[in-house]
Amino acid sequence: MTDTSRRQFIQAASFAPAAGVAAASKVGRWTVITIGNLSRNRYWGESDAKPLREAICTCTLIGGGGFQLLVDPSLADASLMAKELDRRTGLKPGDVTAVFVTHEHGDHFAGIEHFPKAAWFAAAPVAEILNRKGTFSRRFEPAPAVLFGAVEVIPTPGHTSTHHALRFDCDGRAVVAAGDSVATRDYWRERRSYYNAVDAGLAAKTMDRLARLAGIIIPGHDNYFAV
Repeated sequence: MTDTSRRQFIQAASFAPAAGVAAASKVGRWTVITIGNLSRNRYWGESDAKPLREAICTCTLIGGGGFQLLVDPSLADASLMAKELDRRTGLKPGDVTAVFVTHEHGDHFAGIEHFPKAAWFAAAPVAEILNRKGTFSRRFEPAPAVLFGAVEVIPTPGHTSTHHALRFDCDGRAVVAAGDSVATRDYWRERRSYYNAVDAGLAAKTMDRLARLAGIIIPGHDNYFAV
């Protein structure tokens, strides 16, 4: 993605819900599979200078209407990924219909190869970056604006310039699986981006917009919380 197209993408980022999605949501249930953590956390009095622990991301399963959509497969160990999926949902990796990756950082696609039967989705500019890596067994598909007629793909730039999150409605609440556009609840409260964000100002604006869209946020490295 060129610098010009990246700027155009950021400028065009829109957070308006897709017409009819909220009223006709097919999502019946969503479940956090793994609760993520950061490698270093300033809100625990830690420096951004170096990692202090292994980081994993929050992984979420969105299900209903004939689909099981896994967001940011988090665990590189196949047996652990399968164990957590079973522990939290009773499902096996082969039951997952599709996987969505929010952005190109490795902790958010660490477990992608454990789901060979699923469709692999990322927003078009993210899919382009991932496919250029040439390290996966197959290519990522550019995600449509709405997945399975129920889950909106929304641009959430700031952490990376091409970052995308997912928005859906379930049980009368609007939910955003935010990836690293929201690192943790503490970062959200101060509208602070993680140390490796490409544009902290843009990340803060993204969080402000998400606050108007969501009743529940599922952050990239923490448990979900109410807005």
